[in-house]
Amino acid sequence: MDLGIKGRKAIICASSRGLGRGCALHLARAGCDVVLNGRDKETLERTAGEIAQETGVKVDFVAADVSTHEGQQALLDACPSPDILVNNNGGPPRRDFRELTREDMLQGVTQNMVTPIELVQKVLDGMCERGFGRIVNITSSSVYTAIPGLDLSSGARAGLTSFLSGVARGAARHNVTINNILPGKMDTDRLRGGFAFMAQRLGISLDEARAREIQPIPAGRLGTADEFGALCAFLCSAHAGYITGRNFLVDGGLNQSAF
Repeated sequence: MDLGIKGRKAIICASSRGLGRGCALHLARAGCDVVLNGRDKETLERTAGEIAQETGVKVDFVAADVSTHEGQQALLDACPSPDILVNNNGGPPRRDFRELTREDMLQGVTQNMVTPIELVQKVLDGMCERGFGRIVNITSSSVYTAIPGLDLSSGARAGLTSFLSGVARGAARHNVTINNILPGKMDTDRLRGGFAFMAQRLGISLDEARAREIQPIPAGRLGTADEFGALCAFLCSAHAGYITGRNFLVDGGLNQSAF
């Protein structure tokens, strides 16, 4: 399927690996020039090379902490007029909420709520003026369903979702959309860290912790970065202009709600 975005320019935050990488790869496959981001320059270089070799598009990368003003400016210097922005950032580690300090909470909100809002502030008007824009925020299924130990991440991402709901409606008339993808149990480093958290808390092996996580998923498996990236690319496509302000669960049917 031709997504109608060949030649578009995309910034994908936290995209050296995992879900962000999956999004970057599918956007590149659709013909977008992409700017990758991450903190580990070596991993970024490797990912950029792999994507460029497979797709033949222009692939740049910025090694920076996107939650800092300097990191954000570096991204925009590399891609001053993006057509597509995929907001992504690592969340706070699993921790009992009683252990959180004020500094911990402020940092978590900065990473998972304030940072994506700041990037939207910087790119939205240009998208509206040009008559095309796609913004996708990678949040979490924990916005809908509590996950033990991820209270800070869940709260910050829920705040982002509510904050941008009205912004999305205001931009829609300019062919600029803002949507959220809510990953459930995906086969990523972060989830594997959750297995370790569960194993330690319950006194079980890592394999048993993994089996317990998978058991309630109707699909019977973990999700992949590749299928996640495919959905992201569609939401960024020319065909998705009538979809905005929506939350898309990618969780193998784990959330039981009908709506």
